[in-house]
Amino acid sequence: MKTAIVLFNLGGPDSPDAIKKFRINLFSDKAIIRAPIFIRFWLARLIAASSAKAALKNYALMGGKSPLLAFTQAQATALQSAMGPDTKTFIAMRYWHPFAAETAREVKAFNPDRILLLPLYPQFSTTTTGSSLNDWFEAAAASGLAKPTTTLCCYFDDPDYASAIAGLVDGAIAAAKSALAPGAPLRLLFSAHGLPESIVNAGDPYQSQVEATTAAVMSRLHDHAVQHVICYQSRATPQKWLAPSTVDAIEQAGRDKIAILLVPIAFVSDHIETLVELDIENRELAAHCGVPAYFRAPVPNSDPAFIEALATIARRALDQGNGLCSHQGGRACDTAHKNCPWTKFGTKYAA
Repeated sequence: MKTAIVLFNLGGPDSPDAIKKFRINLFSDKAIIRAPIFIRFWLARLIAASSAKAALKNYALMGGKSPLLAFTQAQATALQSAMGPDTKTFIAMRYWHPFAAETAREVKAFNPDRILLLPLYPQFSTTTTGSSLNDWFEAAAASGLAKPTTTLCCYFDDPDYASAIAGLVDGAIAAAKSALAPGAPLRLLFSAHGLPESIVNAGDPYQSQVEATTAAVMSRLHDHAVQHVICYQSRATPQKWLAPSTVDAIEQAGRDKIAILLVPIAFVSDHIETLVELDIENRELAAHCGVPAYFRAPVPNSDPAFIEALATIARRALDQGNGLCSHQGGRACDTAHKNCPWTKFGTKYAA
């Protein structure tokens, strides 16, 4: 069957001039800033303006733009090759080009027999996958794209995915231990993008899925008894966010005088939050706090094991047929999470 696979991610500015527009798009999303539209419109511009200089400086460290699209394009090319000649991959970014509206038109022109919606967010959140899917269905309707569609909500503890991540972490642990004195302790900091606690308390399954991903990876490590902590980065609003923060975890490691290995557990591609926040800002913080040594595990990007895992997940999802599915087939998270798509959006996401 002629198959279109649409990969979803946040996107990133492709030039210095796009940085402000990208950030306004991000903070204008009602899934991110949960306030009435007139307040959200004002807040988006206030937040973007308040940190404009820092954003320009940070993107300058990456050449004035985000590398996320290039990494996603490489993933799309590798996945298309793994899936075979009847499959074509497409990319739909949430806050910068290519937007869902552009991609929906491309998919319609391709005229597939079926579509798989595949988020590059392993853990479901209303702020990421949920927002991207809502955006996609609006764009598909506006473009007149109506094809049998399989919607994958998550794959947070899929065995193949977890094994691929564990392989990357194992390699990073080995490299860290070779750089440390024999017997020196090492602590893994599984760092995920944070969320306001209010979003999780309202029923978002993201935190529990991050914890499940970490458990699945830890169980597959050669040394699964190594110390580890789950923490959350990239706080963007004054609300109370999930804790501990990555900053807090680094400061604690400084007090404990223990080397740390940062594992970006909720990201599958390098971007500003890995290349600047983790690799530069948090490394400097660790040195300031007296952390004995600082290491960072790679994200998957186009790692062959990750691409093969993604292809396996995609094939299983397509075998489920039209409608909503997880990597387990049916609902994968606890029913207590009322903002899981199976509770709130199951009918909407059905073909």
